[in-house]
Amino acid sequence: MTFSPQYFGSILKLLTVLFVVIGGMSAPHSANAEFDHSNWNDLLQQHVRSVDGGKVTQVDYAGMSEDAAVLSAYLAATSSISRLTFDLWPMDEQLAFLINVYNAATISLILNAYPELKSIRDTGSLLRSPWSRSFVSLFGSTVSLDNIEHDMIRGWNIYHEPRIHFAVNCAAIGCPPLRAEAYSGATLRDQLDDNTRLFLSDRARNYADGKRIYISKIFDWYAADFSRGWQGIDSVSKFLQLYTSALNLDAAQHELLAQERLSIRHLDYDWGLNRAD
Repeated sequence: MTFSPQYFGSILKLLTVLFVVIGGMSAPHSANAEFDHSNWNDLLQQHVRSVDGGKVTQVDYAGMSEDAAVLSAYLAATSSISRLTFDLWPMDEQLAFLINVYNAATISLILNAYPELKSIRDTGSLLRSPWSRSFVSLFGSTVSLDNIEHDMIRGWNIYHEPRIHFAVNCAAIGCPPLRAEAYSGATLRDQLDDNTRLFLSDRARNYADGKRIYISKIFDWYAADFSRGWQGIDSVSKFLQLYTSALNLDAAQHELLAQERLSIRHLDYDWGLNRAD
């Protein structure tokens, strides 16, 4: 039996198609696959320093700058994800992805101006804040940090998760701690809860005194997000009731908070860079 060259050509084309299909099914960015945040996770573990049990974190920007190529590669990988693929992921995987991209992009923004800057605000201008600068490649467009946080995470109105405010990091001392690990869809809710507790446990930024409670300006800026029905909660006071142990309230303060009679005051926000000395 003899075979023509056309026959072998057809077989080769068939094998090529099968190779592409099989390869696509096992690709790391397929719709059913969890995105690989390991490079970002490694950077965080190497260059984020925990203070006071993680209530505060500081970033070794000098060390991070030495690994700038790794950070760039991670952001290039996140930029390769299409919106179609993203939309097929579970909600927690989507949210973890967006938080990680936001935080990694913020670090990248700082590194571009490091070490001259004293605050993330120094990366802005008179006409445009750092958060409104479009420099992040995502879903085929160039977007800003505001786009990611306000238009996507908050604006899409599908995640309904107020605790993201303790996860997205603005590289400021007043900001909740930058977690020393990447967020993951599988563990996202536990990570958000842990970061919330850590932040509210920091007496420099949240504390009660008599019949008053002094809390971060975050609760003023985003009061609406804590009042939209997450777990049946419709006010900042009720949100805080979930974390009374972290706030270290005494019995009388706990009762006042439950009655929404504990007077709330908002502390000034420290915009100094969260750098490790």
